[in-house]
Amino acid sequence: MNLTNIETNAVAEATSTATTAANDDISKAKTLRDSVAIAINNYLATLDGQDVCDVYNMVLSEVEAPLLEEVMRYTRNNQTRASQMLGLNRGTLRKKLKQYDLL
Repeated sequence: MNLTNIETNAVAEATSTATTAANDDISKAKTLRDSVAIAINNYLATLDGQDVCDVYNMVLSEVEAPLLEEVMRYTRNNQTRASQMLGLNRGTLRKKLKQYDLL
């Protein structure tokens, strides 16, 4: 699909507006659950009726990667502490870290 400059600018503007609105909404969220609900709602709103599939795995990967990254930062890359914090087996944690190129 080739876009003209006008169409490209329109898409960029719409994305920027949606991102700003999403960030404003998320900053008002009181809990992590609220933040996730707002982010998913904003994502679905940008679809504009388009069909998508595998949303579940997309959301998991979008949430799991930063979760692992931040927990590893918090534990100063101590995999044993991180796996305990996350309630994961250390081997499972290593597998996930490799999956997201964090190891």
